[in-house]
Amino acid sequence: MTTPVVPSARDVRRWRRYLAAERAEARVYGDLGRRKPGSDGEILRTLSAAEDRHASHWIELLGPAAEPEPRPTLGTRLLGFFAKRFGSVFILAMMQRAEGRSPYETDPAATEAMAADERVHGEVVRALASEQRLRLAGGFRAAVFGMNDGLVTNLSLVLGVVGTGLPTGSVLITGVVGLVAGALSMAAGEYVSVSSQRELIDSSKPDPTTEASLGDLDLGANELALVYRARGMTEPEAAAKASLVLAQLRDREHALARGDEAQPLGTGALPLPPGLEHDAVGSPWSAAMSSFGCFAAGAVLPILPYLCGASGWLAAGLAIGLVGLALLVTGAITGILSGVGPGLRAVRQLAIGYGAALITYLLGLAFGGIVG
Repeated sequence: MTTPVVPSARDVRRWRRYLAAERAEARVYGDLGRRKPGSDGEILRTLSAAEDRHASHWIELLGPAAEPEPRPTLGTRLLGFFAKRFGSVFILAMMQRAEGRSPYETDPAATEAMAADERVHGEVVRALASEQRLRLAGGFRAAVFGMNDGLVTNLSLVLGVVGTGLPTGSVLITGVVGLVAGALSMAAGEYVSVSSQRELIDSSKPDPTTEASLGDLDLGANELALVYRARGMTEPEAAAKASLVLAQLRDREHALARGDEAQPLGTGALPLPPGLEHDAVGSPWSAAMSSFGCFAAGAVLPILPYLCGASGWLAAGLAIGLVGLALLVTGAITGILSGVGPGLRAVRQLAIGYGAALITYLLGLAFGGIVG
């Protein structure tokens, strides 16, 4: 039972903000839950019901002041808009961050149970998003790396040539050549990188021919247990696993001796090494194409003003502005999907990009003075 309090005007305003946020989050979880099948959808609908319980707490404290229904913030409304239409890892990542920013632990009007709920909700959303993050990791890394590299490389290249004092045509040609060469280089590098990483991982996986031939080999329990211990099991776990597999092998042999159909050994007789349970590497072709496209998309921005007919410092200024905006956006998206603050990541991307461009511009000035 909530203890009655006499709220101040400041309390009412704060509680109404909480009420609006809880109702909005309940709608977001509900929308996501209706879009997702199976247990994930059920979990999200349960979170929605929990947010409704929190909303009831603030309605009880507010009394008549709970009406009219408070409007959520613009950011929360946008989150609900995207949740209805996409329901992707992007929304789950934003909800994870929203749960982590809950003020309930320091607000005396919120119960300890509500504060604990918000913490647990964040972990639930983190778990729901983890599988999608793993699937996204390979291609996302290539896309972010390609876009950022295209922006920074070609802006640096363009400003370096501007610093030398060469005419606009030379700047444009340099930018176009840099776009094509860089995109091809990035695609080739990603293909080789991901292919090599896959080959390294595959070389650590169990040999399927070994697992298939276990029924025909004369392996002692102690030798088979060594395989499991080498894969990270403790000695008792390895011994138990070896005994189980050998018992299955004996059952197969007895079935064959009776003329019955032999039961399959089953999967997992030779487990994966620790850390290889999930495949977060992605396809080399997917990584290459993603990197090529994103590098080209980023690299075209610095030369876009020149392609549109601008020249001189007007074109350079427009290029700097376009690239700066793109760096802020990519940095913010990276921050959101990582479950951290988008602002700091956006500023970091901008500082790195502009810092590299400034260095090449200064080098262009130096070389231009020498050549001149």
